[in-house]
Formats: sequence, structure tokens, C-alpha cells
Amino acid sequence: MAEQTGVRFTTVALDTPDPRGLAAFYAALLGWRVDEDTSGDEWVNVRGDVPGLHLAFQLAPDHVPPTWPAGDVPQQVHLDFHVADWDSTQPRVLELGGRLVQDEAEHPSWRVYADPAGHLFCLCLDSA
Repeated sequence: MAEQTGVRFTTVALDTPDPRGLAAFYAALLGWRVDEDTSGDEWVNVRGDVPGLHLAFQLAPDHVPPTWPAGDVPQQVHLDFHVADWDSTQPRVLELGGRLVQDEAEHPSWRVYADPAGHLFCLCLDSA
């Protein structure tokens, strides 16, 4: 049984030169909504149906995307999303401005993508 620490996970924040644009990408990808209560354009939240949990996007005009897999600029974080299949999800990722950076040839259960700001994320096949 997990020990109670009084610490609760609520947010992953990603740096981007365009917080509203990146928020729109993830809101559309996940079927979540942009939190219109977010003030200004320096910090934008995207929320789903889990109370208290959200993605945040903060203004970083000098953000440099990772150069993965080369590693000249390392990835600082990446997100994993589970999907039933790639064929119905990948076209949506590409249409929203994401790009495929590694297919499943090396790892048969996931594909690596970059969002419009260059942050990496994986689409992982559900193992049902």
C-alpha cells in the first residue's frame, strides 16, 4: 500500500514559444479543452475529465526543441499516450501539426512523435 505523503501530482508544464498554439494541439489530440480561465498568453492550461489534473504550456521565447535521437539538445520530458491502434491516431497527430520521428521498427509497441514545439511524445499500443 502506498504511503500518504501529502503530495499530489497535478500538472506537467511544457515550455513553448506559443502557449496557446501548443495548448490547442494537445486539446485537439486528447479531446480535452483549453481552460479559458487561464489569464494572458504566458501560461495556458488544458483540462480533461480528471479533476485537478491538467497539462500546462508556458511561454519560453528561446525554447530549443530536443534533437532526438541525436541528443545534441536532450529531451527534458516526454509524454506517453496509449491508443488502440496507430492507423486511426497517427493521421490526426500529423493533421494537427505533429510529426513522426521514429516508427515502431525498433520498438514494436510504440512510435515517437514531436509536437509543434518539438517536445517528444509516444503513442503506445494498448496491450489488451
